[in-house]
Amino acid sequence: LSTLERGATLTIELVPQTLWFKNVRSLVTETEWDKIRRKAYKEHNYKCAICGGVGKNHPVECHEVWQYDDNNHKQTLVGFTALCPSCHGVKHIGFSNIRGMGDMAQAHLSKINGWSSQETARYVEAQFDKWLERSLYE
Repeated sequence: LSTLERGATLTIELVPQTLWFKNVRSLVTETEWDKIRRKAYKEHNYKCAICGGVGKNHPVECHEVWQYDDNNHKQTLVGFTALCPSCHGVKHIGFSNIRGMGDMAQAHLSKINGWSSQETARYVEAQFDKWLERSLYE
């Protein structure tokens, strides 16, 4: 982990391109997903597990927490958490960029971690480099 990443409260978790649309939500029924997400929301008192905030339209969203083993090219589901839309947008900053919300996500990342815009830019670039490497493998 980089020095910035070790001290980060909020981190980026870019899903490798080879795993896009391969998530728990797409593999379970709507009823099962509702149970999973509601449990995560309740565990965090319907507030963001990272910043304690809530969104305007809906308080929190369910985020799948994955662990990556870059040596063996494995991705393991380790749990679910509740995130406000702003923190969730940072976790999936590539998708935020596509939606035209990348600048807002970077600003939130800077704010939560207490980073300068230059530190944030370096961290984001490093995460996209990691994403490119992870996207080489199934």
